[in-house]
Amino acid sequence: MKTDLVVAGFIFFENKVLLVHHKKLDLWLPVGGHIKKNETPDGALLREIKEETKMDVEILNQSSIPLGGNINKSLTNPFYVNVHSAGDHEHCCFFYVCKALNPENLQINDELKNFGWFSNSELSKPPITSDVKNITLKAFELLQKLKVG
Repeated sequence: MKTDLVVAGFIFFENKVLLVHHKKLDLWLPVGGHIKKNETPDGALLREIKEETKMDVEILNQSSIPLGGNINKSLTNPFYVNVHSAGDHEHCCFFYVCKALNPENLQINDELKNFGWFSNSELSKPPITSDVKNITLKAFELLQKLKVG
């Protein structure tokens, strides 16, 4: 079975996380999408978030290793990685925690049905699936460790 590399960002603002209702999959998910050829995961994440929501974000948990020698750019380590079904193929997904820089710009594109800002206590309610809930709760934990609102 074919496996595509994808990214997903849990975007936080005022202690709530943005989830979007994806039209094709009919699921509530973090914002994300496919990594294009010659694109880094960080670059793909920033591009997908901008395309789908019109927002800019800061990817949190950046590397503290200084640049030098042969290193041109440090990339963010995802806080979680999984492989999941996307119907006729699989996705190897890199998950990140992000901070919304301009949430007032939020406007979803035509790939999405809806959006919502959810507190961690609201994740147990349908229509959030258990896998998305569990990963989102881990994102909330990381956010608290980083002490970012």
